[in-house]
Amino acid sequence: MTGVTLEGAIKRYGETQVIHGIDLTIEDGEFCVFVGPSGCGKSTLLRMIAGLEETSEGTINIGTRDVTHMDPAKRGVAMVFQTYALYPHMSVAENMGFGLRMNGVPKPEIEKKVKTASAILKLDPYLDRKPKALSGGQRQRVAIGRAIVRGPEVFLFDEPLSNLDAELRVDMRVEIARLHQEIGATMIYVTHDQVEAMTMADKIVVLRDGRIEQVGAPLDLYRDPDNRFVAGFIGSPSMNFLDCTVKDGALHHPALAGPLVPDTPIPDNLSEITLGIRPEHITLDPAGDQLNIDLTEALGGVSYCYLSTPKGDKIIVEERGDERSKQGNKTAINIPTKRTYLFNKNTGKRIK
Repeated sequence: MTGVTLEGAIKRYGETQVIHGIDLTIEDGEFCVFVGPSGCGKSTLLRMIAGLEETSEGTINIGTRDVTHMDPAKRGVAMVFQTYALYPHMSVAENMGFGLRMNGVPKPEIEKKVKTASAILKLDPYLDRKPKALSGGQRQRVAIGRAIVRGPEVFLFDEPLSNLDAELRVDMRVEIARLHQEIGATMIYVTHDQVEAMTMADKIVVLRDGRIEQVGAPLDLYRDPDNRFVAGFIGSPSMNFLDCTVKDGALHHPALAGPLVPDTPIPDNLSEITLGIRPEHITLDPAGDQLNIDLTEALGGVSYCYLSTPKGDKIIVEERGDERSKQGNKTAINIPTKRTYLFNKNTGKRIK
């Protein structure tokens, strides 16, 4: 197995540039997730690595090989798509071995590779079935098995779970994570779902408008975001943001019970700052009346309380335990200063 390196990778469609000089190293055996909103370029970047999209400028290396302009079939990658793309008239075993048959691999070797992949993916009971007799999760496992039998250096996943229901997505996340641990291959995975990114990745690449916003381990991005975009994108529910005025070294906002002096020093040249605080770090104070409780979502062991100010600012608070705040009541919030994040209101860059 081997890693992937991109240096100054650019993609243009005519005069429109969609990928802007990506520099990225994915280590051998790493599970790397590209995440970002729709249209950020994550699938385009994956397809450039696969060779399904031409690289306009820059280089792409797989291991020590420059594959920038290499034929996709020679790159040593296997791609699992959002759609399963299984042949309906073929059995599971035939679907998994089809690519090898087309390349002239001897039948005994194909059977051996299919058997090995089937054991890894727990598909043995289904090898003689046609795709129509399988569930969505089983079909996706067959698509992954088809990639495994090719013995690629790098696995590429393009939103493979988006067609599955919520329960199956959780099951398949576990399956893919187990697969990575078992075979130790380099895997690059594209998703718009930051929960998938947080639970599966060794490394997350956060993309926006064809540029990298930040790269890091999931909890590093969660705890130490570089800017407001990353802070708001990583974490579910999203981080709360309040645009505050600055006076005498403190932050002022109608949602706050009083002036808040954060642990992070406020630059002297700023009169406005965006305050960030995650839902789980806020506590409610029923004695206050600055905020309206618009909605409470009870999800069992945790609830989410949706608050608003008279001016329309929105705040989400996570509550645990049996007590739940009641919709329609008034409340205030307590914010621990050690849990706050400060952002330049104009640039979005984090103040550290």
